[in-house]
Amino acid sequence: MMTKIVKRGYCLKDEIEFGSQWKDRLNRAGEELYYLLNRGYKLNPSSTFIGNHYMLSERQRLALVRMIASKKQLEIRIEKELSPAELPKRVVVDGFNTIISLEVALSDSLIIKGMDGTIRDLAGLRGTYRIIDKTTQAVQLIFQALEELNISEAVFYLDQPVSNSGRLKSLIIEIAKNYNLSIEVEVIYDVDRVLEKMEGVISSDAVILDKCISWFNLNGWITDRYVQQAWVYEMNASLFENKYL
Repeated sequence: MMTKIVKRGYCLKDEIEFGSQWKDRLNRAGEELYYLLNRGYKLNPSSTFIGNHYMLSERQRLALVRMIASKKQLEIRIEKELSPAELPKRVVVDGFNTIISLEVALSDSLIIKGMDGTIRDLAGLRGTYRIIDKTTQAVQLIFQALEELNISEAVFYLDQPVSNSGRLKSLIIEIAKNYNLSIEVEVIYDVDRVLEKMEGVISSDAVILDKCISWFNLNGWITDRYVQQAWVYEMNASLFENKYL
């Protein structure tokens, strides 16, 4: 029986809405959102105002929200970001956050690179998840990267309310048998609140990055090395990140 091929996070309109004809408009929108955030305006109303002004789609607005951060937020995240040499032997992994973005990248669907360098997706599963043909490869890439980074122990945290979290736990544990790693998987409520207090966090969740003790950009590390064909949309933030401060 053939495995069904699923393109996680794929949207046909992305090829247009994140293509060359929208590039300048999205850059201007990003610049204006950055300006407002640096003056204390809230993210959601600001992105709504700018999205309406530039007539952006819902996915374009979501991309802006996930790419742009204030100068203060970026400074906080950079200060806490670990280099490979600084990684502890034990890390904690935001499971769904990390795996889903890799599934999207492996599906050749759009992923975005934030101003903080992290890789995020627009999949928007909202509590629903199912294992697809890319899931095993995504988990394997995580384990391969952890071994290359000399990590000896990793604890994956999965959100209990998300569908099929138990099945994903079983898959992670099964795949881990092929690697020289000590792996634990915890299925709990409110993963974000737990990770916000920890060090050696692997996540691209902006709220977690702002609050945790330290973090590592694993998905950025993986896509740069193992998924170089990934469709990564990156805003030309260098044009505006030093303006209007």
